Amino acid sequence: MRKIILSALAGTAALAATPAFAQDDAQAFNGGHVEAITGYDHISDGDDGILYGIGAGYDFRINNVVLGIEGEVLESTAGDCLGNLCVDAGRDFYIGGRIGAVVAPRVLVYGKVGYSNARVEVTQGNVEDHANLDGIRAGAGVEWQFRNSPLSVRAEYRYTNYELGVERHQGTLGLAFRF
Repeated sequence: MRKIILSALAGTAALAATPAFAQDDAQAFNGGHVEAITGYDHISDGDDGILYGIGAGYDFRINNVVLGIEGEVLESTAGDCLGNLCVDAGRDFYIGGRIGAVVAPRVLVYGKVGYSNARVEVTQGNVEDHANLDGIRAGAGVEWQFRNSPLSVRAEYRYTNYELGVERHQGTLGLAFRF
């Protein structure tokens, strides 16, 4: 997963230097994007951790309104141990939509909602097992697109409510390449 994220960041940086991909401000927040994501992860009653992963989506801009679909694959370092029993957050899949408003030529404020599926890994001594938890994610964020560039940065807060009473709070930063 780390190799994928580093490759995505390197590719994004290389493409950002290519003027043929430059977008003017009128086309900001319209079309497809891929994104490298990192941030803070807190799962109910567990230790905090760092999340990292990749995302992709497509935005439809109509005047100053943006409608989008998006998906993510994340990994987390969050977990907790009590004696030789450890519970760790594993991968997290997300698919959902967002709606936002362009409040300045290169600034988008948005809300999001969607489905999330998280894997929880349990280890006791030499015995390992895992469970998949389904949940609903809601969040809000702001995205800023660099002038005449396909790059944008995002900051988000998201809350996910999984089955079995498991809750997750995340604060993320993303670097997106738009095409």
